[in-house]
Amino acid sequence: MEKNNLLKPGERIDELYANNIKIIQSAEVFSFSLDAVLLADFAQPVLKQTGKVVDLCAGNGAVGLFVSKKTRASIVEVEVQPRLAEMAERSILLNDLGERISTLNVDLKEIYAHIPKDSVDTVICNPPYFANQPTSKKNPNPYLALARHESTASLADIIQTISGLLKMGGKMYMVHRPERLQELFLLLAQERLVPKRVRLVYPKKEREANMVLVEAIKDGRPGGLRFVPPITVYDEQDDYLPEVRRVLYG
Repeated sequence: MEKNNLLKPGERIDELYANNIKIIQSAEVFSFSLDAVLLADFAQPVLKQTGKVVDLCAGNGAVGLFVSKKTRASIVEVEVQPRLAEMAERSILLNDLGERISTLNVDLKEIYAHIPKDSVDTVICNPPYFANQPTSKKNPNPYLALARHESTASLADIIQTISGLLKMGGKMYMVHRPERLQELFLLLAQERLVPKRVRLVYPKKEREANMVLVEAIKDGRPGGLRFVPPITVYDEQDDYLPEVRRVLYG
């Protein structure tokens, strides 16, 4: 497929200028947001060419594409929604990264048929943030509802899958909501994942944190948890602060 034929109706190409990555987006299906960019910046994927990175709950493939500039390893983007996985596939072609990045359109329950257990060096995950309660008010758009609510997999399922994929000593990177950090830590402990680094993200100086970035190591030594300096996104004039500008524009 030629590059100029990669777009479908209702789609656009956005660019993360910091690392010259172009992404096919669609407001009607899904668009990556700042959490994906901050997660990719926070992640420290395995560097070697023989390494393996998995971008779980990949959506339109943004995180996997963004981290591709930080590693020579192969990257697999795993996404359950066929339309999003197909968009990710076209974004990979758009950036000439087909030799290193591939997509896998499967449910988490089927993942080990495609990626062997204990074989992955780094798993990066931007999961749905909201538990799938009967009372949850879901987005009427089914694509966005699936991206935001744990409809096909709970946080426990996701953490279990991450641990299953990772080699001993492999690393996980995740972005989530601060109000679920306690639950996240309990689930990590149950699945042999030891949190090592946490970074809080604040929308503005006087506001509460609305995102948390977590690094954990499979079978890591207990203790040694570090809270690294937080990120504040906007100043009083609603302009991006320097750290966020760096992540977006380089």
